[in-house]
Amino acid sequence: MTRPVLLGVAHGTRSPAGQDQIRRLAADVALRRPGLDVRLAYVDVQEPHVADAVAELGGAPAVVVPLLLSTGYHVRVDIGAAVRGSAAVVTAPLGPDPVLAELLARRLAAAGPADAVVLAAAGSAEARSRADVAAVARALPGPPAIGYASGSGPRVAEVVAGLRAAGARRIAVATYLLVDGLFHRALHRAGADVVTAPLATSPGVADLVLRRYDEAVAATTGPEFSQSTLCG
Repeated sequence: MTRPVLLGVAHGTRSPAGQDQIRRLAADVALRRPGLDVRLAYVDVQEPHVADAVAELGGAPAVVVPLLLSTGYHVRVDIGAAVRGSAAVVTAPLGPDPVLAELLARRLAAAGPADAVVLAAAGSAEARSRADVAAVARALPGPPAIGYASGSGPRVAEVVAGLRAAGARRIAVATYLLVDGLFHRALHRAGADVVTAPLATSPGVADLVLRRYDEAVAATTGPEFSQSTLCG
């Protein structure tokens, strides 16, 4: 049987660097699995939109891997609506996952000693998404304080300012974002001494994408995929 298409679905960004990073991530996934049809789609800003990409499959089986770091609106609503009635299954997003926590820990170690660390996430009003971020924070040494680039909750700059007021001299921001863009650039203006790079630039992320794909294929029985979601 022909292997299902791997459709990676990213948020989308206007940043040329971020666009290049997500394309390179997809290319890295394809390089690791010769012969696998790897495609990209987006939920916002860029094209093709995930709904159009699913329609272009023409009913062929596919595994949709959300290239997102938590389970929020885009996974539940945008991607969920796009696959409804199709022969595609949706995996869990990339995060939270121990692989991502390990990548963050290594980047913080490479950045040098810090008096305080802030885990910086995109932000969401959804409790499940915020719980996903908290799970990553618990897996890091410290654990770090949590700040958000948008949405409700403490903004990264506010958290950094609070740590400065408490006496922290060197503050590191652990970037819990996949690619460069508006949010990552904002982190560099938050007042910290060091900001780590987005996660998509690490080879370990491509392996995580393939693990999500393989888990979905292994969990799906029968000659064809039936419409379902694995993300919960």
